[in-house]
Amino acid sequence: MSFWMDKEREQPVQVPGPEDAPPDAIISPDTHREVRIPPGQSRTRKWPVLDASGPPRIDMDQWELRISGLVAEPVSFKWKEFLALPRVKVFSDFHCVTRWSRLGNVWEGVSTRTLLTLAGGAKPNAKFAIAHGYDRGFTTNMPLADLLAEDALVAITHDGEELTVAHGGPCRLIIPQLYAWKSAKWLSGIELLDHDESGFWESNGYHRRGDPWKEERYSW
Repeated sequence: MSFWMDKEREQPVQVPGPEDAPPDAIISPDTHREVRIPPGQSRTRKWPVLDASGPPRIDMDQWELRISGLVAEPVSFKWKEFLALPRVKVFSDFHCVTRWSRLGNVWEGVSTRTLLTLAGGAKPNAKFAIAHGYDRGFTTNMPLADLLAEDALVAITHDGEELTVAHGGPCRLIIPQLYAWKSAKWLSGIELLDHDESGFWESNGYHRRGDPWKEERYSW
């Protein structure tokens, strides 16, 4: 695992609240909590950078995002096609299993609900999803309900700036209600399944779901 601190993206001392979000943003429910930092977490004003094996090299001419598995009509998007899709903004908090939380992030990108709609919707037996990354076959799993939460999206920008490669650019999955490892960086695809299938970190001892409010950090 690699780790470093992005000090250029430091937040002000004042914690951004839902009232500070753009007027057209979807407000993640957890940002309305009286206490927004889950058990065992501490707020950071910077934006730490962690990943399993370092950023991959991505040829944007070859870049593709695939929506596959138990969907009515599997679909894929080239980068220009993806950029042309309708966008949403989401105001949410971001909790890493390594015990830091970055509060009040503004993400912009394509709603996961939109992507599934463009794939004709999920088949009735679809219950789970696997997110695939460009970083050496990285995967992570989640219940379909979490993937399709209103505040879940494939983000292109963060706080008004394009995602850097270090933070998962050109785009990454954002699932605000789960620990941040579920928000797969360098996203290459979303696959729907009828069963729960462990991804990279889940196969190495991390929790299958990863709810920060229940401290679902590890499988034990």
